[in-house]
Amino acid sequence: MSLLFPNFVPTLYIISQDMNLYIRYFDEEVLVYSVEEALEFLASLEDVEVNDYVRLELEKFMSSNAMFPKHIKVNQRSFFIVIKTTAATMEEFKAKGAAGNKVEKVAQKEALSQYGKPQPGWYAAKITFKRVISIPETQKSHYVDAPFICKVKAESAQDCYDKVIEHLRNRQDVDPRSQFPSIKSANFEFSYLGE
Repeated sequence: MSLLFPNFVPTLYIISQDMNLYIRYFDEEVLVYSVEEALEFLASLEDVEVNDYVRLELEKFMSSNAMFPKHIKVNQRSFFIVIKTTAATMEEFKAKGAAGNKVEKVAQKEALSQYGKPQPGWYAAKITFKRVISIPETQKSHYVDAPFICKVKAESAQDCYDKVIEHLRNRQDVDPRSQFPSIKSANFEFSYLGE
């Protein structure tokens, strides 16, 4: 039972032995060994409100096969970053980096191979792409990070990604010079919602 969250019953998520979480919020950072410890760290930060959304996002991330960094929003202007790592200490994490471990690289490859795995149903997708915005007064253009969130009926994660990109490319209000991230990018996130 948590002292910070009296009604919260922790759920144990195991994705592999010795998998830990590195969390950074501006200059504050920590390496923790469970979702419960992550929540306690976040609750100690002045600007972060730990609520059900944050808890569920951390739990989903820990239980997923995703090995890419995750950004979790804490208010309209800021977010914290979470990285899975096999590092046992902060010093070890800093020395080898998040992707410097062979075990993690293998896990990343396995996660990528799952994109094409058939799993028909609904997906929640979020993509942040570089949208071209024209400035008529100067006849110049510039890129702006543009998030796009939707639900997609798809056959797999790859199919979900392909449908989102196709939709954006076919929209009249999206300049064809806009740039889209790859499926492997941290700028594409998805979760399976079920049939």
